[in-house]
Amino acid sequence: MSKFHPLTVSRVHNETRDCIAVTFAVPPELRDSFQYQQGQHLTLRALIDGQDVRRSYSICSAVQDGALRVAIKRTPGGMFSTWANEALRPGAVLEVMPPMGHFNVPLHGENRKHYLAFAAGSGITPILSIVKTTLLTEPQSRFTLVYGNRASSSVIFKNELTELKDLFLERLNVVYVMSREQQDIDLFNGRITQEKTRQLLEHWIDIEDYDTAFICGPEDMMQGVSSALKEAGMPAANIKFELFAASIPKHEHKPRALDARAAQHLTEVTVIQDGTAATFTMEKDKESILDAGLKAGLEMRYSCKGGVCSTCRCKVVEGKVDMDVNYALEDYEIARGFVLSCQSFPATDKVVIDFDQAE
Repeated sequence: MSKFHPLTVSRVHNETRDCIAVTFAVPPELRDSFQYQQGQHLTLRALIDGQDVRRSYSICSAVQDGALRVAIKRTPGGMFSTWANEALRPGAVLEVMPPMGHFNVPLHGENRKHYLAFAAGSGITPILSIVKTTLLTEPQSRFTLVYGNRASSSVIFKNELTELKDLFLERLNVVYVMSREQQDIDLFNGRITQEKTRQLLEHWIDIEDYDTAFICGPEDMMQGVSSALKEAGMPAANIKFELFAASIPKHEHKPRALDARAAQHLTEVTVIQDGTAATFTMEKDKESILDAGLKAGLEMRYSCKGGVCSTCRCKVVEGKVDMDVNYALEDYEIARGFVLSCQSFPATDKVVIDFDQAE
């Protein structure tokens, strides 16, 4: 099971007024644990005003960079992001969980593919890692990036994207869409919506030329882009998306239509992690397995608690659960029994979940 490890911050760089890039120094004994693939994320943990606060942030460095780096954009009311932007300095130590996530496709040096990506705001973070890693790994492949922002001043990694464009002049095309800054070409003004994507596909992008599309941004933007791509003929299996947790509204679990007596039935839950098993009881329809386990004193891994980051991914090996919200798992993972414990509610009198099989 993935555990938190103390990592020292080696560099903090201001990308924009409200976004920092944080680089970690990884000691030799942890290098294997912190090897990552493009598009993966880290879960960070800090004690802020006496509270144990955890957040997931996408890795923004290429696999070839040899540097473990994430971007943290300040969000309104965001406890962790505000603290990080105001207080984080080189030399600080954060608890960090090894890389996780499946927002990528296998890369091969002999590939000759054309990839497409749509990003909005801080959604550029995993996309930057994917773009740079892909172009370095597949010298015959190309990438087109559509990147939406309010204005030029809010473009995260603007200098780095410019350098990448200069380095891969014939293989990288970057299109900026601005919502508050007028550009010469009207097609590139506004927000990235389903209709805007349709216009781009009609006048700028020939979907038949592309093999895979990556999307990262707010939920409504991602749904709109995905729908437009499918309308244009791109198979759903070729569309990969990553929803950053900061943009997700909190989902409240609504009790299902059970009679009062059934709702009070207790379920025996066994959690397997690090080769050991711990058992506790909980009410079937009152709270998630993660919340009940934490109350029982178990150290279960989690971050966003919103069904987004997949940090709490585990496998149901006995019994059944109902999963309320899922933005992180693919259909094939669910078919194999994987669930998000933060969104899972027992549906049988006994449930056994295994974190050790979730790696």
